[in-house]
Amino acid sequence: MSESELNTISMQNLRAREAAQIALEKLKIQPTSLLEYQSSGRVAVIGGEQAIELAPRLNGALHPQVVLTGGVEEPGAPLVSVGGRSLAIDGYLGNFSIHLGEAGKPNRESIKVDLIWDLSSEPVLDIPMKPPGYVCSDGSEEHVQEAVETLSNLVGVFQKPKYFNYDASICAHARSGITACTRCIDACPAQAITSLEEAIEVDPYLCQGGGVCTAVCPGGALTYAYPSMQDTLDQVRTLLHVYKESGGEHPVLAFFSENELPDEGRIDAGSSGEITRQIADNVLPMVVEELASTGLEVWFSALSYGAGHVVLVDRGSMAERVRKALQQQIAIAQEILQGMGYPLDAIQLLPYSSGEQHSEISMPVIEAAAFSAAGGKRQTLFMAIDHLYAQSLHKKPMINLAAGAPFGAATVDSERCTLCLSCVSACPGKALQSGHDAPQIHFIESNCLQCGICTRTCPEDAIWISPRLLFDREARSTTRLLYEEEPFCCVACGKPFASRSMIENMQKKLAQHPMFQSRRARERLLMCDECRVVDVVQDADAMGADMESRQH
Repeated sequence: MSESELNTISMQNLRAREAAQIALEKLKIQPTSLLEYQSSGRVAVIGGEQAIELAPRLNGALHPQVVLTGGVEEPGAPLVSVGGRSLAIDGYLGNFSIHLGEAGKPNRESIKVDLIWDLSSEPVLDIPMKPPGYVCSDGSEEHVQEAVETLSNLVGVFQKPKYFNYDASICAHARSGITACTRCIDACPAQAITSLEEAIEVDPYLCQGGGVCTAVCPGGALTYAYPSMQDTLDQVRTLLHVYKESGGEHPVLAFFSENELPDEGRIDAGSSGEITRQIADNVLPMVVEELASTGLEVWFSALSYGAGHVVLVDRGSMAERVRKALQQQIAIAQEILQGMGYPLDAIQLLPYSSGEQHSEISMPVIEAAAFSAAGGKRQTLFMAIDHLYAQSLHKKPMINLAAGAPFGAATVDSERCTLCLSCVSACPGKALQSGHDAPQIHFIESNCLQCGICTRTCPEDAIWISPRLLFDREARSTTRLLYEEEPFCCVACGKPFASRSMIENMQKKLAQHPMFQSRRARERLLMCDECRVVDVVQDADAMGADMESRQH
């Protein structure tokens, strides 16, 4: 292709990108609720003698108090000495608590402040993402001036969006006291997510919108609220649609974080593949709150809308646990792409200005999808995968996935299963279902989150899971029989009420129990609930034993 032809294509792409960006700016984002912080400027300056020296520089609207961790007490700002006591911190801007000593001990002391300036060599709060209002610095003049300026600007009333929505009814964290999925807790760099036994709790004041919790959540119990998934995908679809309608070719959709904008908001994934400071004509920058707020459903939807590549531009500020979680999600995406016969590098996380190159092999040109994200996370993801799979020429009916993937199968061991249905009652995605009046377990693979709560709940260790993806939508969504037995019928009324293996297991476990030593008592184990109650009332020995046990 001649240089003039390349220049013509480049100018065409530039005009198309400009049209796409204008269309993007016209889209409205649905608002979310706001949270409010109130700070009156009470600052705890934590450190040794340097804290005493630097505290007076916090003048004006700030009211410093030194929490002395070492050194000699000197007159100056109000001071509390740690004095060998333990030191712990919790809270956020306007609502910090500093706890000295052990709870319940005479030396216990708690201090309430609005802000914290931590001058310790190792921050007291050793977490990747510190809460708002918590400033760390060393004693260098540059860092001291920066800290003083930051703290001075944190007096007053502040608002921020509530970044997440949570639906406990579909959360795979725990059931019946058994913990299964902890992906969001493990990934959150702000430690804003805690376990409440049966569910999780996200502290909205500690949450800073990192979004990795929503990316790793297998069932969509945690979703990003600002912008919502629907708003994000509307933006992606508009960007790609207008670009192509305006004559643009080979679009590369590049996500980057709002707080990591390159100089002049420009990035590149040019003909060499390098991400540099010169933006290529076919790159469509997409600003998101944080890179980790995007996930499988966003990336695959972008490809189904016509992106040739999806690139996440990492400028290095992500916490390591966030980067690791994001890399795991991208690895899953690449396995799925490969299974569909597409280049696995069509979705990549690349460092900014690193000299690394994305694959020169892009997605083939396909018919762009038109769906929106009106459904949940998994419905949207499956719509995108189904659209891509239908147009692939080199595809497999099924692929095995690495552990941690949110799709897969469940298998029941017929030698162990007693059809107690504990796995059914625990399944958060309703992938496991009962046979209602028949002793059966049914399975819907598209609903399986691979959370493992069924394997942990089963008292007989009779069920296990295996990560995989069925590309056949009908097979994936069809209810299939996983295991069944002939029903056991009540010996009194003839009504089916349990499985034979369950009755045999119950007889075995209660064989030595003192309440089931008589023939009549043992026969009650073979009755349904209604008949069992009637027989107990009519059995004088059983009623007498019951009265005796109550007296004791």
